[in-house]
Amino acid sequence: MCGIAGTYRWPDGKVVTDRLTDTLAHRGPDGAGRYGHPVGDGEVQLGHRRLAIIDLSETGAQPLVSDGLALTYNGELYNAPELRAELAATGVRFRGTSDTEVLLEAWRRWGTDCLPRLRGMFAFGIFDERTGDLVLARDQLGIKPLFLLRRGEGLMFASELKALAAATGGSLEVDHASLVASLLYYWVPDSRCAFREAEKLPPGSWLRCRPDGRVERGRFWNLKDVAAEGRARARAGEQPDLAVVVEESTRRHLLSDVPVATFLSGGLDSSYLTALAARHQPGISAYTIGFRTEDAKFEAMPDDLRYARQVAERFGVDLHEIEIAPNVLDLLPQMTYHLDEPIGDPAAINTYLICSAAREAGVKVMLSGMGADELFAGYRKHLANLLALRYQRVPRPLRRGVSGVVDRLPVATSRRGYRSVRFAKRFLSFAELPEETAFRRSYTMYDQDELLALIDPDLAGTVDDVLTEHADVYQDNDLDDFVNRMCLTDARMFLPGLNLTYTDRSSMAASTEVRVPYVDVEVVTAAFAVPGDRKIVGRQGKAVLKEAAASVLPREIVYRPKGLFSAPLRAWMSRDLAPLVREVVNDGLLVRSGFLRRDALARMVAEDAAGQRDFSKHLWHVLTLEYWYRDATSGSGRSTRSVA
Repeated sequence: MCGIAGTYRWPDGKVVTDRLTDTLAHRGPDGAGRYGHPVGDGEVQLGHRRLAIIDLSETGAQPLVSDGLALTYNGELYNAPELRAELAATGVRFRGTSDTEVLLEAWRRWGTDCLPRLRGMFAFGIFDERTGDLVLARDQLGIKPLFLLRRGEGLMFASELKALAAATGGSLEVDHASLVASLLYYWVPDSRCAFREAEKLPPGSWLRCRPDGRVERGRFWNLKDVAAEGRARARAGEQPDLAVVVEESTRRHLLSDVPVATFLSGGLDSSYLTALAARHQPGISAYTIGFRTEDAKFEAMPDDLRYARQVAERFGVDLHEIEIAPNVLDLLPQMTYHLDEPIGDPAAINTYLICSAAREAGVKVMLSGMGADELFAGYRKHLANLLALRYQRVPRPLRRGVSGVVDRLPVATSRRGYRSVRFAKRFLSFAELPEETAFRRSYTMYDQDELLALIDPDLAGTVDDVLTEHADVYQDNDLDDFVNRMCLTDARMFLPGLNLTYTDRSSMAASTEVRVPYVDVEVVTAAFAVPGDRKIVGRQGKAVLKEAAASVLPREIVYRPKGLFSAPLRAWMSRDLAPLVREVVNDGLLVRSGFLRRDALARMVAEDAAGQRDFSKHLWHVLTLEYWYRDATSGSGRSTRSVA
């Protein structure tokens, strides 16, 4: 796991690449390197910051240069041992034991044809001195990030957007359409970028720059095709042995020359991975979180700690408990800086604090249960959308009566919040809508009218574009299975746009690598071969994964109510962050610039304070957007942490 950067035919490429790489120092505190070579009338420069995980010697240092190829690479290949053996059988001689060398030799032998053979998480740039070609590539699911920016025939790339912003001296222009999208989703979709000139290389794709100025693009893996193949397998009666697939993925993800630990929330996904990991690494460490008692009580949060302790005791895991009582006024701008784009999910703070604690204890690698909910229909929204179909068959007068009663109920009092009321209000906000619209509303922040009322009226057309994009992605499949349509959309939008993004940025901010065994090509392929009626059975989400886990975990863990890897937002908003919310609403830069409308924000604050509606998540995202926007429009390229 590392930070990569580089330039191709870019003016002052050496200086710019050093600036890019320096900005990524937190991703790789164990070493730094740079490579340069002439290209036509310019040059290529590759930079690297190293977090040493496999082959800690100098043979694992980067950029790796060998017989005319130069590679800067971020990630891990979990099938590197098999690829190494296959290449060695053809006569390839390896100097060290790193997967970096395996990747370079695989590229030498197969070129872009090696990409679908790679099993892992990766983003890399590889330069061929003989042809002058530079190729950038990103893994199948978008686990690892890769940003790029083109001007004329020049290109720069980096693992993080902040590096591009710093290297261009803060001259990049904000893309307001992406900010509108971030308000809707509370993150910027992977198809968009918060700065106009920059872009994200799409998952499962590559880009080739040639010395004559030509740029070629290709795709080597498509989730839509994987879902279609899974549907065909399911129809043919081919059912994967999920327990075998998940255990094999977990075993591979333990490959490391440094200690590996796990996240352990006490929920199904992390408990299953931790139990499997403990089979192969007895005594493995795990990290879990708890909240201040008053915050957890106000939020009516479940007690997940007791489940984590139960799993740890049963499987001989060394459990470390961390209380989340952060100074959010300090952490908010710090996390906004590290997250690169406006992301309104406070779970990023949890990840950062857990990884920081693990790193202090000497742990560089963590396993996370990220991805299981998206692939196996484990979120409340999946079940809720199925229940909505039944709700629509209830007589309309009765539905109107239910809606009227729930609308009058408070979501909180001054002493505590009512989660069940919040869930009920959320459900009724989309339960009568058409399928795609209902699914979007079940996990996004605003309906169309609310979003239009919040932003500059001149951006109304942008709202239409953002909503159309969601509809296009949702409908771009050949699946006749409602549950798998939802899972496919999540795997294409929610997973790379939000969860994998904040996991990467917040963990790397603590110089820690997080691996995601459920987001593995073999697990994903198996997931889409499972029909929707095996993912949600009755009111049980992730039913097929629970069946697999039941042979390992106690039933109390497998079938417990779903926990939340989140934060006590309502408690924070009512106490720690209340003055900041007032400041941003009354005199924030977003309001003064006209992007957000003060009256709409003030209404949200008033309704939230009165306990009639829960706008804590909306307001948290407004705060993250405000801090990001201040930095992005300062023209200095400085971090948000320097903004008062």
